[in-house]
Amino acid sequence: MSTLARLYRGETSFDFVGKARRWFIVSGAVLVICLGSLAIRNFNLSLDFTGGSAITAPNPAGAGVGEIRSALGSAGEAARIQIIDDGAAVRVQTEAIDPDAERLLVTALVEAAGTEIDLTDVESVGPTFGRQIARRALQALGVFLGAVVIFISIRFEWKMALGAIAALVHDLLLTSGIYSLLGFEVTPATVVAVLTILGYSLYDTVVVYDKIRENVTEDQDRRTYSDLVNRAMNQVLMRSINTSLTSLLPVGSLLFIGSILLGAGTLREFALALFVGIAAGTYSSIFIAAPLLALWKERETEWSRRRHRVERKASGRTPSGGPKHPPVRLSSRGRRASAQRDRGRKR
Repeated sequence: MSTLARLYRGETSFDFVGKARRWFIVSGAVLVICLGSLAIRNFNLSLDFTGGSAITAPNPAGAGVGEIRSALGSAGEAARIQIIDDGAAVRVQTEAIDPDAERLLVTALVEAAGTEIDLTDVESVGPTFGRQIARRALQALGVFLGAVVIFISIRFEWKMALGAIAALVHDLLLTSGIYSLLGFEVTPATVVAVLTILGYSLYDTVVVYDKIRENVTEDQDRRTYSDLVNRAMNQVLMRSINTSLTSLLPVGSLLFIGSILLGAGTLREFALALFVGIAAGTYSSIFIAAPLLALWKERETEWSRRRHRVERKASGRTPSGGPKHPPVRLSSRGRRASAQRDRGRKR
């Protein structure tokens, strides 16, 4: 039977828990890179979070960043200037400025880009609004994580809740690091996408935990907790893969075809968060949450004793610790000699 057929039947025997150290090292190395990027580069926050003014204008003159910065004078020194749409337009983002300074900035940009003032798009956001958006995003994240802990603790147990939180934190840091490394802009749509992928990751983890609990209930003191976790993981592995693929295909189309090939840039930040988050959520539910739970549970007294009993039986020892000798099989000549000895003893 092929490996794919065994996957569909849940008959594989991959040792996820036994190789947990390998998965943790890989995840740790990736997270160190992500944290380093966050510490050095931070996020490319959109205007909604930082506050300020953003001016977008056509660029028929083909002006470069240096030319536009020089035309803006002192206001251009601290401004963030981007040439977008393959040079067809320019975007200038500054800190919050008063209306008079904003009008002068628009006039200077129009002259440098060779366009008309009516074709420019000006967007202004106060710093208070930006801080309010960031605070509400953090509050939403905190409420979500708190609800996760309460739900899983009641539905399963608190160690499973900690494993789920560890997986969610892994997904958050990985997605954040990817955004920092690539320099993609973080918008309110990105926050919505991140909360969406956290829900997806939690769903996948709960499916795994439910199968683990079912196996623990049905087991008759025959397997260790690690064995039960491995069995559950192999039983739901194909389901997790299929669910991930059916989610990644449309999101990948949105990211690679819609935003990159067709130029729908507004979809890029949202689609990237979904794509990275779904992939990371599948990985963390299989290689982080379940193995971490197994390692914690194996330290409990009950499961530690069961492991000793199972290992003792597997090594061919009796409960008292003495070796269990297999029955001796005699040849036909040996059986005849044994029968003659028995008759001699009876006489």
